[in-house]
Amino acid sequence: MERPAWAPRSIDTSVPSVARIYDYYLGGSHNFEADREAARKVMEFVPGLPKIGQANRAFMRRAVRYAVDEGITQFLDIGSGIPTFGNVHEIAQGARPGAHVVYVDHDPVAVAHSQAVLRGNPDADVVAGDLLRPREILAAEQVERLIDPKRPVALLLVAILHFVDDADDPYGALAELGSALAPGSLLVLTHATYEGMPLPSERTEAAVDVYKDIRNPLIMRTRDEVARFFEGYDMVEPGLVPMPLWRPETDPEDEDPFAFSGYAGVGRTA
Repeated sequence: MERPAWAPRSIDTSVPSVARIYDYYLGGSHNFEADREAARKVMEFVPGLPKIGQANRAFMRRAVRYAVDEGITQFLDIGSGIPTFGNVHEIAQGARPGAHVVYVDHDPVAVAHSQAVLRGNPDADVVAGDLLRPREILAAEQVERLIDPKRPVALLLVAILHFVDDADDPYGALAELGSALAPGSLLVLTHATYEGMPLPSERTEAAVDVYKDIRNPLIMRTRDEVARFFEGYDMVEPGLVPMPLWRPETDPEDEDPFAFSGYAGVGRTA
């Protein structure tokens, strides 16, 4: 198959990527057949995955608007993925022109597409970086240029921590990032869970196995395990809740049952 113009030469298009699989769930076009094949396999077991992806994005947009309303004008989005309509910079800069946004991802397609989308936008940039190397992220030229560490930041980790195994210490990485945040900063995150999934557990476990097969383990954590990421933060009301229940703008009863298959929360640094 011919390599599309937007695909960096360095990537192996036969190896699936979680960023590109997620792009497929959201109806995007920056994915390859290997990504689509893996996504279709997962959706055989959990057909509501696009609804879960949409609920993640809808929560992210509400949380960004909340942050802007709280006076925050700088955003660091780690595991940002491939930009789709209504991304962080569009919401933040639409509400507060001049808001600064830095995206971070380790998928080359996500980085290349972000660079193309952000061309000509002096207040937003992208870093090729890894959540598990927080010092490198904080020392990146783009972060130093756009993020003032003395002022509050919204740190976003939306649908990313469930791809980090406990053995890789996601709690430690997040604590290191959090220690660099000014008082009044916000931690915005979502996380997949078995709790609230409207399916028998064996169906969900079969979907998790597909991610294992493509060497991208999906770690389903309990509410208590997700709450540990917020240690040291004051939770913003309504706390850690299923995604559609965090400051909803429409009636949660109208949501697809799959939209409740993940926790969302926002915490504030003291």
